[in-house]
Amino acid sequence: MNYIDVFLEALSAEKGRSEKTIASYESDLNLADSALPNGLLNATDNDIQNYLSSLTKTERASSIARKASALRTFYKFLMLEKIIQTNPTKNLELPKRARPLPKLLSTDEIDLLISSAGDIKTSVRLRAMIELLYASGLRVSELCELPMTAILGDHLLIHGKGAKERMVPMHAGAISALQKWLDLRDAPDSKYVFPGTGKTGHITRDGFFKILKKCAVLAGLDPTHVSPHVLRHSFASHLLAHGANLRAIQTMLGHEDISTTQIYTHVLPEQLRETVENYHPLSKKSKDPEQ
Repeated sequence: MNYIDVFLEALSAEKGRSEKTIASYESDLNLADSALPNGLLNATDNDIQNYLSSLTKTERASSIARKASALRTFYKFLMLEKIIQTNPTKNLELPKRARPLPKLLSTDEIDLLISSAGDIKTSVRLRAMIELLYASGLRVSELCELPMTAILGDHLLIHGKGAKERMVPMHAGAISALQKWLDLRDAPDSKYVFPGTGKTGHITRDGFFKILKKCAVLAGLDPTHVSPHVLRHSFASHLLAHGANLRAIQTMLGHEDISTTQIYTHVLPEQLRETVENYHPLSKKSKDPEQ
């Protein structure tokens, strides 16, 4: 007896699932039945776990989750019908996928992007925004919503996630670009550094994103590889590559957990990565068996 067909018939008749859903279940279950060493009916916990783990090389996380859901529903049905005595998906864990490494721009590409800001309208504002993103590693929301009161000399007082404050420094180039914009800024009643005409009162994320993409095209860069978040990633990676302390980068980025910041060690050239691992105090501590 083909228990997949029995399950699908029950799913259609009793649950009233759509034809698309039924077809999706059928495809996922037949694929699993073919891939498992002893088929679905005789599969063990390990068989199911190994099958889903093998999919991480070719499937998206959402696709794997869908296949796991189909298997759970199928085996639940078999248990209710007393066709099997043990549910191999009872303790099923979805395989963890490797965290994707952040996209980065080189220092030359950053320079190109900044210089190309002068070729489009509102170039002084755009240059200041790019300089601040790259100089201070701000989140795009923090940049767009930056209040005038945040400017404290050569530092910015940022109100980040969870209402947490942090001080981030600006280098001379960013300070100069910001001052040029402030000299031209014609919005004395606005509390924002980068005011806008919409309801928010400041330039929107989407507005900045679109201008940045145009700037990337003018710079001869692939616009799909340029975004505010890429500039933030580049800021952190370039600092680390030049010997900055990981804790300092964590503070400037506003990361609550150091493990979030440590992903940047994986985008460094091998030699630089070894330097960080050998000499950074956190790395040393993690290798000490007595710690």
